[in-house]
Amino acid sequence: MTALWGAVILSGFYHGINPGMGWPLAVSAGLMQDKRRSIVVALGMLALGHLIAMMAILLPFSLMKQLFLWEKELRYIAGIVVIVMGLYLLINRKHPRFLARVHPTKLTLWSFLAATAHGAGLMLVPIYLGICSVDSADTGHQAAQSLMRGNIINAVKVATIHTLAMTFAGGILAVIFYFWLGLKFLGRTWFNLDIVWASSLVLVGTLGILTARFGH
Repeated sequence: MTALWGAVILSGFYHGINPGMGWPLAVSAGLMQDKRRSIVVALGMLALGHLIAMMAILLPFSLMKQLFLWEKELRYIAGIVVIVMGLYLLINRKHPRFLARVHPTKLTLWSFLAATAHGAGLMLVPIYLGICSVDSADTGHQAAQSLMRGNIINAVKVATIHTLAMTFAGGILAVIFYFWLGLKFLGRTWFNLDIVWASSLVLVGTLGILTARFGH
């Protein structure tokens, strides 16, 4: 269980470091408006969009009664879906064009769409299902309704803790670039994590299948 929650936090840090999740937009907002408060507001909007995207993926799983009957099969399917998403992003390197059409002031919407398009929520599904599996094993004699309530709580916890970790990591980078490095430095040293991101999806999906097969 500790390892699974650690994976939730580490994946949040990983998403936060990835420029594709939006922290450069927070730097840009601060520099354009010349206000430190703008960075905080922008990060908050990005965090809200990311949180909604995570909840949109995890909550449907928490409401499935079949989760108790077909837990292992669902973990296999989730792992396969995450792997397929990673392979797709490895083959298709183009960024979704619709993200460029979202107005810069609508950072919450942009963050939601970016997280969805990049499969950020899908990365959490195998981890979340593993957490639910451990909880179900610990409370196996309780009613299905109680287990479902616990799964909903876990979905909220996973999405919230993950988003907080993402915002913390992205916020640190945003502050560093705002106060010391600037967007010009960011443009010269831009690091593209697309291949690493897609590969990590494949890795997480594979680990999800292996843990479902051989235990937690």
